[in-house]
Amino acid sequence: MYTLSDFDFNLPPELIAQHALPERSASRLLEVTPSGALLDHRFGELPACIEPGDLLVFNDTKVLKARFDGVKASGGRVEVLIERVTGLRTALAQIRASKRPAPGSTIRLAGAFDVSVGERVEPFHTLHFPHDCIELIDRYGRLPLPPYIEHSPDTYDEARYQTVFATTPGAVAAPTAGLHFDAPTLAALDARGVRRATLTLHVGAGTFQPVRTDDIAQHKMHSEWYHIPPALVEAIEATRAAGHSVIAVGTTSMRALEAAARDAERDGRELHAVHAETDIFITPGYQFRVIDRLVTNFHLPKSTLLMLVSAFAGVEPIRLAYRHAIAQRYRFFSYGDAMLLTRAASVAQP
Repeated sequence: MYTLSDFDFNLPPELIAQHALPERSASRLLEVTPSGALLDHRFGELPACIEPGDLLVFNDTKVLKARFDGVKASGGRVEVLIERVTGLRTALAQIRASKRPAPGSTIRLAGAFDVSVGERVEPFHTLHFPHDCIELIDRYGRLPLPPYIEHSPDTYDEARYQTVFATTPGAVAAPTAGLHFDAPTLAALDARGVRRATLTLHVGAGTFQPVRTDDIAQHKMHSEWYHIPPALVEAIEATRAAGHSVIAVGTTSMRALEAAARDAERDGRELHAVHAETDIFITPGYQFRVIDRLVTNFHLPKSTLLMLVSAFAGVEPIRLAYRHAIAQRYRFFSYGDAMLLTRAASVAQP
């Protein structure tokens, strides 16, 4: 079996993109073909890489301004990261403090309003807001840029760390493969006859959670909420019937579709519309059920997302692609460049 060290690589720190490019589709795109050839493109050339009739599946989640500085009633300072909105006035949050806040205590966030601390839902705290929490988060919170981006978020980040098709608030990290798409690229896809559909998966902070055990089978994935609408199921069925490909835009879209298909298969059913939670962990050896191709960014060493793309395209092809990307000075991680992958016919176990 593969171990954590099989997914490690040396990345020059200067290749970690700290800022988004002014033009979304000006990023680079590395296409990894089924034959193993590596083709360098600009992202704006993506439509030419996709066949008419193929279906692109986007994640329409919208990133919340989920980070707050706060003060406990005792005067102690805390850092709060909203993990998930659970109701009109409730949310789960990570709280960093010298002493864990007790249920029933209050925290003043952003110097603007008070929340009360409710029950512990490991590893999070329940927070009760005075009124609509999404409205308060949007008004007073700060954008939760990933930990490897070293500057504080500004108004430019508020626009660029959000996809142009984001409509459903609830994520605390962006579905970053979608950040490359702009209106001209979407128009070019439409003109080529490429179909589009959406799902929602609210990306949690757990997406940055490191794998802490060398035996990757022992890693416990975080859980995320997703929704697959009936229109998407119909679009996938029509695409399959016509002999075309289903292409996930981002690992979040892939995880939602593969989780739904896996669970439906277990129950003896076809893929269907669903609201559900998933903690699916995709590693080499996984049998993909829905996705034929994947648009994705370059991922962190030893990350679950690197394991996912290795499961999809093959461990060795991904290693070769990452070496090429480093040699060609591609930009990595959330604000970095992209890849276009095709599902490997089979992925051998070591």
